[in-house]
Parts: sequence; C-alpha cells; structure tokens
Amino acid sequence: MKFKTPLLIFFGLVLFSCKELPKEKKSDAENLVIEAEHPAVPSSYSDLEGNPIELAEYKGKRVLLNYWATWCRPCIEEMPDLLKLQAILEQENYVFLLASDESVEKIKTFKAARGFDFKFITYNGTYGAQQINALPVTFIYNEIGEQVFRFDGAMDWNTPELIEQLKILD
Repeated sequence: MKFKTPLLIFFGLVLFSCKELPKEKKSDAENLVIEAEHPAVPSSYSDLEGNPIELAEYKGKRVLLNYWATWCRPCIEEMPDLLKLQAILEQENYVFLLASDESVEKIKTFKAARGFDFKFITYNGTYGAQQINALPVTFIYNEIGEQVFRFDGAMDWNTPELIEQLKILD
C-alpha cells in the first residue's frame, strides 16, 4: 500500500507531462530554409551524359517529344520518317527529343548501330504517369510549353497535311 500511492503519482505525472505542447508558428523564412534542406526532385529526363533535362528549358521552341524503345519495332520503323520531318521542320523552331526508359548504354548502342541523328534522352519517370500504355507515343508542345498534340502509335510523319499542321502550330 505504501508503494501504490507514490507509484500512482509517478505514473500520473508521466502521463500528463507527455502532453504535446502547442507548436510555434514558423516564419516564412524558416519554412524556406527547411524546404531548401530537402533534396530536389530528380528531373524526369536526362541526356546521355546523365545531365538533367527539363522540358521548360525549351520554352520559346516547339518540341516534338517521342517516347520509344529499342525493342519496339513500330518505334524504329517510324524513325526514318521522323528524321526527314526533323529536317523539314528545322526552320520552324522545332526541337526533336526521343525519350526511352532504357539504360543509357542500350540507347548509345542503338544510336551507334542505327546512325539516327536525334537528341536521344532517357525518361526517368513511369509511362503510367504520362498515361502511356503502348509505344510509340509522341507529344507536340508549342513555344509556351503547352501540349497541343498527342499521337499514339506509329505515324506516317511525312504527309503534306501533317507537315503543314505542324508548321502553323500555335
């Protein structure tokens, strides 16, 4: 009985002293410091040297972004047409980016073997995030970075109608 009372008092003090204290509101400057300590989100794309690439870097240009893979036959079959289109749209402020989620080594080997003169990049995200269910898929962005076209599947890129539509893109 002698020990019950002090023991109950001890546990009561511990229980009530563990109550969470109200949090102090941090200033905006303190919040910025905390946010800066967190690592940056990795870029969704990188060049074949491992440097991060953001699509925003191409603001002021039109971007044709083609998702492809070395194992994708339709992807490879449309590349000669894409190469011709790249030459046609060269004067129309276009940048062609061909993105694959495969390893840099695989992409470099493919590029060396096939000789396609594109800016090949790696895609570090997931195709599901882009709502891509099959390859190839091509997105066209205007000069202010808005997606204006999406083409699912292999395309005949050199039809006069499509070329004209891409030339007058707004």
